[in-house]
Amino acid sequence: MNQNDAVMWTEKYRPKTLDEIVNLKDVVESLKAFLRKPATMPHLLFAGRPGTGKTTIALCIAKQLLGVSWRSFALELNASDERGIKMVRERVKTFSRYSRGSLASIPYALVILDECDQMTSSAQTALRRIMETSSHTCRFILICNYSSKIIEPIQSRCAIFRFSTLKQEDVVKHLKYVAEMEHINLHSNAAKTIVEFSEGDLRRAINILQTSAVYEDGKMINEQTILRVVGQASPKQIQLMLNKALSGKLIDARNMLYELMTTYGFSGVDIIRQMHRELFRLQHLSQKEKAELIGVFGEYDFRLSEGANEDIQLSALLAQLTRFSESRGNSANG
Repeated sequence: MNQNDAVMWTEKYRPKTLDEIVNLKDVVESLKAFLRKPATMPHLLFAGRPGTGKTTIALCIAKQLLGVSWRSFALELNASDERGIKMVRERVKTFSRYSRGSLASIPYALVILDECDQMTSSAQTALRRIMETSSHTCRFILICNYSSKIIEPIQSRCAIFRFSTLKQEDVVKHLKYVAEMEHINLHSNAAKTIVEFSEGDLRRAINILQTSAVYEDGKMINEQTILRVVGQASPKQIQLMLNKALSGKLIDARNMLYELMTTYGFSGVDIIRQMHRELFRLQHLSQKEKAELIGVFGEYDFRLSEGANEDIQLSALLAQLTRFSESRGNSANG
């Protein structure tokens, strides 16, 4: 096996510089302005959904700011592994105080703290004080999914950048680039299917592509390949089940439900979320009717998350869709 074949594509194609970042032009331009005058760069807080480039941009900043010796002057930690006050006092405090650059080209050390919204409140309080006292020797780049879980004193000490979900066309373009570099035949519909299931998470999208490439072993990667890899039912199957329930054919819809659960091994939550996704593609329902059904799906998704029986709840959901179609027909007749 070639050594490159064993490399995860998410790492192999991780951008090395800010210019290689997919989308996020406003964020990148703002950060470039800071890097032109490193002394003016404040502590940074990156917030947003997974797979949108937060950690990658932090590493790009470290490489551009600290040069080839960036690993010696940057401390990268994952707060979900060590999220207590002990980590802050023993590792972060020591590094931020003493790991200052001995070279003229190194303006200060960097602490990259990933998933910092998992830190305890006491650890965040200790971190706030360290950020304040060590600003002349160190800068912090804090990364989180939810900025609301970061205490206000820390937020006020940072320039906050919010990372939005990547645009579909940008993810498709990047997937096609990776496929071309790996000499893979990727059907355009397959690329769009990957984007749909990854929900703007570029890391997840690339992982799906790599798994699909191994699955097909050099053959054309099509939509069916992606569905098998991600463990999802065909959108047409879900739409057919919805239409059967909405047309009053409860037993037929329930039989399709059992087939999906037993033959394909899908969980109830997965099926509800696919039903929710396909609902928006049903042309014969009005916006008002779709809005009403979204509330129904939300109720049953909550029940399953609370541990209710999947079989009973999904059957009840289909029954409610059947009643919805009957009430819809009655109102039309009236």
